Amino acid sequence: MTGSEAPPSFRLAYVPGVTPDKWVRIWNERLPDVPLALTQVPAAGAAGELLDGGADAGLVRLPVDRTLLSAIPLYTETTVVLIPRDHLVTAADEVTVADLADEIVLHPLDDVLGWERLPGRPALERPATTADAVELVAAGIGVLLVPLSLARLHHRKDLTYRTVTDAPASGVALSWPEDAHTDLVEDFIGIVRGRTVNSTRGRQPEPARSKGGKQTAGKQASGKQTAGKQTGGARRGTGGSHRGATGGNGKGKGRSGGRGGKPRRP
Repeated sequence: MTGSEAPPSFRLAYVPGVTPDKWVRIWNERLPDVPLALTQVPAAGAAGELLDGGADAGLVRLPVDRTLLSAIPLYTETTVVLIPRDHLVTAADEVTVADLADEIVLHPLDDVLGWERLPGRPALERPATTADAVELVAAGIGVLLVPLSLARLHHRKDLTYRTVTDAPASGVALSWPEDAHTDLVEDFIGIVRGRTVNSTRGRQPEPARSKGGKQTAGKQASGKQTAGKQTGGARRGTGGSHRGATGGNGKGKGRSGGRGGKPRRP
């Protein structure tokens, strides 16, 4: 590598509510020489961040434009209604959209639920962000429906939430540009899918092989064969000595007596 070349790195964008900590930790364990840079982006700006080259991959909210981006769905979040702690809705463990018909339901401009038809009664104005809508809920202006992770992200002691069983849900996916499926992207795919280091589906490191290594291995193998021949020869030689000794001791009487035991003539 020359002085002008930068070391490899991996840039990961993620939207509010998504927590990539576990995957980042595994990345750092498996690829300690490849820094992973995190960038939080608004849900609506995630696709642009990827297409403009601002990140190699992103943890985004579905849907995405599949003609430009590849995506692997990871999970779907529960939708909840964020309400003041003294609200009547807190009497139930879960509610339906119909239960909120008389409520002013806030609809921020960065909403990620994709409503076909908004529940409840609309507010006079749409808050600019989810954070602004949370402030209005705390002020008693209305209620807010969000994915569970966003309710937790904007946690306040004076607010709580309840599951809404029939509301649209928000899916989270790993996404990257269709024409930029790199080796590092494949490495991260393996991590989020739970592949082990030795998984055959992930990118594997090249084995350290060289011509010198092969020649050395061949010599070692030849050495083993040579040793085997020498050992065999030693055994045959030992066997021959053993037979000779036996004859000398008189244990082979049939042969020794017939050849060496003939009496001499006077």
